Amino acid sequence: MKVIEHPDLLVGCGVPDDAGVFRLRPDLAIVQTVDFFTPVVNDPYWFGQIAAANALSDIYTMGATPVTALNLVAYPVCKLGADTLKAILQGGSEKVAEAGAVLLGGHSVEDEEPKYGLSVTGTVHPDQLITNSDAREGDLLVLTKPLGTGVLATALKGNLLGSHEEEDLAVVMATLNATAAEVMCSVGVNACTDITGFGLLGHLRELAVNSGVDAEVHLASVPFLPRAEELAEEGLLPAGAYRNREHIDEHIQICGNLRQAQVDLLFDPQTSGGLLIAVPAERGDKLMSGLEQAGIADARVIGRVLGSGTGKIKVKGF
Repeated sequence: MKVIEHPDLLVGCGVPDDAGVFRLRPDLAIVQTVDFFTPVVNDPYWFGQIAAANALSDIYTMGATPVTALNLVAYPVCKLGADTLKAILQGGSEKVAEAGAVLLGGHSVEDEEPKYGLSVTGTVHPDQLITNSDAREGDLLVLTKPLGTGVLATALKGNLLGSHEEEDLAVVMATLNATAAEVMCSVGVNACTDITGFGLLGHLRELAVNSGVDAEVHLASVPFLPRAEELAEEGLLPAGAYRNREHIDEHIQICGNLRQAQVDLLFDPQTSGGLLIAVPAERGDKLMSGLEQAGIADARVIGRVLGSGTGKIKVKGF
C-alpha cells in the first residue's frame, strides 16, 4: 500500500502505531482508532465492556483523551436474539461513558459470528503526543497490567474456570487504561504502546524497531494473572501465542534456563492489556509512585531500553 503523505499527518500508515493522528490546527490534533473482535467471555455485558475498553486503550497510549465513539456490530440476531445484543451494547455504552466520551451511534451487519467494538476519536495537543517511536537508551520499561488473558480465555472456552475466576478475568480486561495514561502524561515519558494481540514481546518488538533500539525484559519482574502460569504449563496456550512467537522468534534471545511457561506467556495475545511505557530512568520512581497512589497495584518495571539497535530483545531471568 502506498504511504500517504500530508503535512498535518502526524502518525499514519508509514510507521505502525496504536492510532492515527492528524493535526487540525497548531494546538489540536485528532487521534483515531478502530478495533473489534469476537467474544472472549460468556457474559454479553462483560463482552461489551471489554471490547469497548480495548478500543479506547489505543487513544490512551497516544497521550490523548477520547471524545466520541461509534459502535461496530456484527451479529446473528435471528440465532442469538435481541436481548443478548442489547446487553453487549449496554456494556459498551457504559464503558464509553466511564471514559468521558460520547457514543454517537454506529453500524451493524448480520453475521453468523458475533463481533463488537468501537471506532474512537480523541484529541491531543500535538506537542503532547506520545508514540511508540521515541524510546531512548536507558529508559525503564513499565507494564501496568498483568499478562495471561489469552491463556485464561482459552481455559474459559474449555470450561476450566469457575464463575468467580471468569468475573475476575473480565474485570481486568474491562479496566480502562485511563488512570495509567493520566499518570504517564503527568510524569512525562518517551514512548508508549498497549499490549494486545501481538503479546508483550510482539508489541515491545514493534516499539523497539520504531525507536531504533534494542531492549531487555526481566522475567522475574513480569506480573502474571492468577493461574496463568499453571494453565500455560498445562499447554492451554491460544494459537495466537504460537503465531506471535514464530513471527518474531529470530529477534528474541532467551538468556539462561528460564521457566518455559513464563516465557510462553510473553507471547500470549492479550485482550485489553496494560500500557507498556518507556520512561526516562530519572522519572521512573515518580511514575511508579504515581501509579501506586492511583491504585494500579500490578504495575511493574519489567526491563529497560538498551542502546541503538534493530529491535532485538533479550529475556533474562532477573
